[in-house]
Amino acid sequence: MTRTIFVLNGPNLNLLGQREPAIYGTTTLDDIKAKCISKAETLGFAIDFRQTNFEGELVESVHQARNQACGIIINPAAYTFTSIALLDALKTFEPPKIELHISNVHAREEIYHKSLISRIATAILIGFGADGYELAVQAMAGMVRRG
Repeated sequence: MTRTIFVLNGPNLNLLGQREPAIYGTTTLDDIKAKCISKAETLGFAIDFRQTNFEGELVESVHQARNQACGIIINPAAYTFTSIALLDALKTFEPPKIELHISNVHAREEIYHKSLISRIATAILIGFGADGYELAVQAMAGMVRRG
């Protein structure tokens, strides 16, 4: 069994640290990637960390995960609320899936309240800021170990 966790990030997350710091904080995506890799290593896992602004590329990453990953942590960003294609791709991935959001989407405008992805996620982490990624890696490692 693979010990690789895919961490997938959707549109505009490449701008973390610059984009709306009052909502998303000042931590960059590169900072988050480094923390995820470090946390995973301490738990005996590897991380395949990706970000894209393109829906089809995110779907392709889910397809690749089917043969290469023991779990997916995904922050789909805006695609959370719009992408049936991403939902359908995630349905084909049997291992655990954690949906992750940096901000508390339920405390924001109503447009951010209805996730398409939540209905197929094994677990959801919302509102922990950039620290949510490390929490998700810890949680995923536990889920994979428990089988």
